[in-house]
Amino acid sequence: MEYTMKKMMMSCGIVVLTGLSTFTWAGKDDHVLVQEAAKHVVTVSQVAKLADETGVTLTGQITKHLQSDHYEFKDQSGTISIEVDDDIWRKAGLKVGDHVRLVGEVDTHRHKPTDIEVIKIEKQMH
Repeated sequence: MEYTMKKMMMSCGIVVLTGLSTFTWAGKDDHVLVQEAAKHVVTVSQVAKLADETGVTLTGQITKHLQSDHYEFKDQSGTISIEVDDDIWRKAGLKVGDHVRLVGEVDTHRHKPTDIEVIKIEKQMH
């Protein structure tokens, strides 16, 4: 009886440890990115200097729909591609031409330009 209990406890411990280690590989949680983005209010031109997965806040205008959930975003310093999931887009009631404040994650790529994966976006009155 005691042996079975120890075995069961050990297997539970392994499951918990495995679960924790996969969580750390999954990247940053959205609430961590939002906190980080509050400290990184940047312009498009500054994004290029930031590391992959850095949380950022940008203010500007959605200027073009590129494809599926990718849009062009512009501020006074330049343009960048942003990725906005359909559910976030619809919830915010967005359209091309809107002025927005967005919170997102810098997403660097090997063979294409850096873009921003949006986790939160809101229309700005202009």
